[in-house]
Amino acid sequence: MEPYKELIGKFQEILKENSLKMTKQREIILQTIYEYEGHFIPEGLHKKVQESYPELKVGIATIYRTLQLLESENIVTSISFGANGKKYEYGGKDHHDHMICNKCGRLIEFCDDTIEKQQEKIAKKARFKIVNHSMQIYGICQECQENKK
Repeated sequence: MEPYKELIGKFQEILKENSLKMTKQREIILQTIYEYEGHFIPEGLHKKVQESYPELKVGIATIYRTLQLLESENIVTSISFGANGKKYEYGGKDHHDHMICNKCGRLIEFCDDTIEKQQEKIAKKARFKIVNHSMQIYGICQECQENKK
């Protein structure tokens, strides 16, 4: 994970390129994302910011706009749940893939060297240069299988 100081510098450059100012609200949103454990929805991020910084007025629209900007720069990544929106995570983590439960929406992160090597082998055979990738496997988690309701 890149150091927070480098991330702040990168964020300031992105804001400047987009003719935006570094505000305390944007800085706190970035810091909260950086420190967030796991995946989050915008409303959950908004609630966490409000709980941690009650004196700071941060609207949900600011959360959404900041997430959109951060996602466009790969500082955050998202997984789409169609009509149920997106879940986000800090993009500076080590590469991993996801298993997603179709019933409860639980996300399980995993990394498998065999799968990674196979993807590289397939790309090489097709003379394709992989720049980035994301694997999502959909199914039913163990808890939902055990609670066959």
